[in-house]
Amino acid sequence: MLTPASSVTKPDPQDLLAWYDRHRRDLPWRAKPGEVADPYRVWLSEIMLQQTTVAAVRPYYLNFLERFPTVKALAEAPTESVMQAWAGLGYYSRARNLHACAKAVVETHGGVFPATEAELLKLPGIGAYTAAAVAAIAFNEKAAAVDGNVERVMSRIFLVEEPLPKAKPLIRSLTEELVPEDRPGDFAQAVMDLGATICSPKRPACALCPWMAPCRARAEGLQETFPRKQKKESGQLRKGAAFVVLRADDTILLRTRPPQGLLGGMAEPPTSAWEPGYEPSRAVLDAPIEARWQRLPGTVRHVFTHFPLEMTVLFAKVPKGTPAPHDMRWTPRLHLHEEALPGVMKKVLAHALGELPGAKASGKKPAKGAAKPQD
Repeated sequence: MLTPASSVTKPDPQDLLAWYDRHRRDLPWRAKPGEVADPYRVWLSEIMLQQTTVAAVRPYYLNFLERFPTVKALAEAPTESVMQAWAGLGYYSRARNLHACAKAVVETHGGVFPATEAELLKLPGIGAYTAAAVAAIAFNEKAAAVDGNVERVMSRIFLVEEPLPKAKPLIRSLTEELVPEDRPGDFAQAVMDLGATICSPKRPACALCPWMAPCRARAEGLQETFPRKQKKESGQLRKGAAFVVLRADDTILLRTRPPQGLLGGMAEPPTSAWEPGYEPSRAVLDAPIEARWQRLPGTVRHVFTHFPLEMTVLFAKVPKGTPAPHDMRWTPRLHLHEEALPGVMKKVLAHALGELPGAKASGKKPAKGAAKPQD
């Protein structure tokens, strides 16, 4: 029998903040105690951390900050440079929105981020969570930043039976009630840290939790069953072909995908359409140039947010001086690591060419790609 809410102690934000003062994570984008947070760094990290782990984001963040140290530097950078710096991190619409947002901050706000949640929400690519996180952490506004970690913590504390995503408004309301007038930014980061280190999806360390006593899910022994989630339906498998062309001067044929849509603005070897009924046996008919095509054994598999993809890879060698088709280009193989290649295309090139030059130096292993689904 579930414990009635009236008989359970309400969680105290000060207990959480006291825990945070002792156990806060040391992250490159997080201000040290007593320091003022940099809105640009907070915003950049929050965009990168969407659907991506801290471990995966850390090297990208440091590299990105080195290349674009200010929002003005990011706004003035060519789109190709921004996409290249993002390549491999996944969810590439984030990079396009990031660039658009930087331009808006510079053009509309003189290079200074607006200080309120309401004004931040007006910027391109900034949703409810990011606006609240930046407002709270960078400007100390009393705002509730609710990400996946926070949803897990709150659903367990308050025993929220309604499944996600329907439960999002309720969880946000419950979080807003707990945000303290003092230190709202530290509170936002504290709940995130609690979810990331203690209130984990599996085997949460409840004995170490500062909110163990008021947690209703723990009291019922049901903590690992929260948050409730609606079952996701996996998309239909799509198939396609990728064409890797090696010219005699050791260059590879690439093209840039359209700016909008899946993998928009990213580089790739030419590919066919990706369709459920695609016939790999007829792939040569979609080849970008005439050549002696060799179908390589095996396939390249990749999982996007809404569907899995299976690619047949065809390989060909062509003579030096062979012109590139319209809207395509030849890139030296030694410079492939400088191209904005998404994880799936790195897999394709590695399948045909072996380990890509520069992959180890950049810390990105093309054969593995990103750990999470990408769009």
